[in-house]
Amino acid sequence: MASLLQFSLLSTTRATLRHLSSAAVRNKESYQFVVAGGGAGGLAIASSLARKHGEGSVAVIEPSETHYYQPLWTLVGGGEKSLQDSAKPTSKLIPKNAKWIKAKVEGFEPKENAVYVSDNQKVTYDYLVVAMGLQVNFNKISGLPEALEDPTSGIASNFSPKYVTKTFDLIKNFKGGVAIFTMPPLPIKCPGAPQKIMYLAEDYFQKSGVRDQSTVIFNSALQVIFGVKKYAQSLWKVIERKGIHVNLQTNLLEVIPEEKKAIFVVTNLEEGTTQKKTYDYDMMHVSPPMGPLPVLKDSPVADVNGWVEVNKGTMQHVRYPNVFAIGDCTSVPTSKTAAAVAGQSGVLLDSLSCVMKGKKPVEQYDGYTSCPLITGYGKTILAEFDFNAQPLETFPIDQGKERTSMYYLKRDVMPEVYWSGLLQGVWKGPRVVRKMLHLGMK
Repeated sequence: MASLLQFSLLSTTRATLRHLSSAAVRNKESYQFVVAGGGAGGLAIASSLARKHGEGSVAVIEPSETHYYQPLWTLVGGGEKSLQDSAKPTSKLIPKNAKWIKAKVEGFEPKENAVYVSDNQKVTYDYLVVAMGLQVNFNKISGLPEALEDPTSGIASNFSPKYVTKTFDLIKNFKGGVAIFTMPPLPIKCPGAPQKIMYLAEDYFQKSGVRDQSTVIFNSALQVIFGVKKYAQSLWKVIERKGIHVNLQTNLLEVIPEEKKAIFVVTNLEEGTTQKKTYDYDMMHVSPPMGPLPVLKDSPVADVNGWVEVNKGTMQHVRYPNVFAIGDCTSVPTSKTAAAVAGQSGVLLDSLSCVMKGKKPVEQYDGYTSCPLITGYGKTILAEFDFNAQPLETFPIDQGKERTSMYYLKRDVMPEVYWSGLLQGVWKGPRVVRKMLHLGMK
């Protein structure tokens, strides 16, 4: 009787294993190229690879149905653009001859050349490109998630499609008082964004006649107003002209919307001290802290800080030669912007091509990134710089000056370059244009 029971259990176990094995096979897909993430970097790379290697060679893993051109959100928050202007269906942006796997990445197994996604699906690859962006951590500030949902809190943020339209509602309905704008510790998306919306708001207050009854405050966790000296000097002049109060090394800790109060931690590096300081506010725009996605932070492809660990000159992973990464999710020490994605895309594709041919990639990415620093309606400083925080300007003029032309470049031209150039894999940054305009001297 015991032997019959053992045989029955053994047969059942074998049948179960065969069923699980069959299910695993059914849930397994394989591609030459897998792109994890359908943001700017992911779509730029996927478009290039699909066009070159043909149908069935590329898969893009991306759960979102809507793709946003996030650099436009400053202008959405400033009332110059609508949220819809920044959005397109993901289905219309995925390359036609690429496979869209509409799922979340759940894990990486680079030793198996595999990515695991939701629904117990295993996707294997010959080459992997990680382009998953970063995570916006509203919950790192006590009281902030609830305040953003509360229409009476006086608090908004441009860093989410859920809240960006609230920013302009607060600006246009502001009747005077204290308006605070915050900057968290780095890294964040586009480090200039927290102060761009402040300059637009101050400009709007002037035009609506409430500026004389208003105090505009910029509380930044950083030690400098901007990381590139040339543009920082220009911004200080803007700040002085506009009468904005700046407090550096002042990091937002908590908001108490029912009392219209915000608690900050003020750091004194010289004395090695910190203390809390409470501000009253009537309106506040919060730029929240950001960091790596948990699925990346806990994965084999991440460094100790949770970013995908790549060679900053080639975009190739430092431990897994058939893995590459681009954009905000990487360990590359440059500002996390769409402009950086453009500059990195061509380098990544060249490096990938070298690896496929059995050659060693050439280090060529110089850290190029850009931040169009909007300083008011119709005024922009076009900051462009490299790894060493040295200007790397495209135009043969002084880009450290506020210019109307650069504002319209930001507002009207750059979105078209993004949709029709970068996401299609044909715009790889302004390096060639820069050389032409500088007669080959840059």
